[in-house]
Amino acid sequence: MNERLNRPKRFGEILDLTFSLSKKHFKIFFFISLIFMGPVYLIEALIKLVSGVNFFREVSVGGAWYENIAASFEVEETTSLGADLGVVLLGFVSLFIFPVATAATLFVVDHLRKNETYTVGSVVKKAFARYGAIIGSTLLFTLMVTGLILLPIMFIAIVFVLGIATLPVVGIIVGVLLFLAFAIVIGYLLTRWSFYFGSAVLGEGTPGFTRSWRLTRTQGWKLVGLYIIFFLLISIVSSAFELTFGLFLGNSVLLSMILSLVNIVTTLIFAVGFAVMYFDLKVRHDAEDLKELIDEYAVVQS
Repeated sequence: MNERLNRPKRFGEILDLTFSLSKKHFKIFFFISLIFMGPVYLIEALIKLVSGVNFFREVSVGGAWYENIAASFEVEETTSLGADLGVVLLGFVSLFIFPVATAATLFVVDHLRKNETYTVGSVVKKAFARYGAIIGSTLLFTLMVTGLILLPIMFIAIVFVLGIATLPVVGIIVGVLLFLAFAIVIGYLLTRWSFYFGSAVLGEGTPGFTRSWRLTRTQGWKLVGLYIIFFLLISIVSSAFELTFGLFLGNSVLLSMILSLVNIVTTLIFAVGFAVMYFDLKVRHDAEDLKELIDEYAVVQS
């Protein structure tokens, strides 16, 4: 079995192993993500093309260089209501498709840690075998996220408005402090519950929120930090590509296709990172359970 995947890891080791696995098995991970995400992004590009967005838009010539750069980022109002609705519908459809790619990636990492042979077809088949549990748990988690975000926002908005109406400075300070406090609490809670996905995929409990809470009981803030690092890395990479290629391509279909490929790569890296984190939690939890059994056995024998 893979030693690094089957022992507890520190913060930096999880990041290092994530990027090592992503690099070493990039073709497999990319192909899996491309199977499920590629068609959605391709249809989105076709919708934009049909709606009137240029496939390749050159930066206008003439004028100062900074004016040309600014012009390359101007959004052209060429899309129709039907095209916008089509893009929204694709976003909704992706909610039922993209999780399967993450599940298949999780199965690949599971095979790697056990030194088992696998094929793309076999892990995809396993992912679809757990489709009902995966989608059902994901929808429940989405509802939880929506509720945890909307309710505090409504509360903060009411407090902020009332504060501004009475004491503006105090209202602003209280509003900011409440926002930060709720953001920290919500982020922590969602992190503790987020590993439901691994439980649902591997059949260790559905919807898996209780198991996720148990797995993360001593690792919560560490996992919050890892999520933040992955979010920052993905945001920086995506922004860098968008700014760089946007200078030459402007608001074009080709730019959206390039950004879609970048998104596939960053998504697969996050999926691998999630798998590494989940199996790290699983190793720690199983070790604790074994230790408890040994202690109980020692008590009985004595």
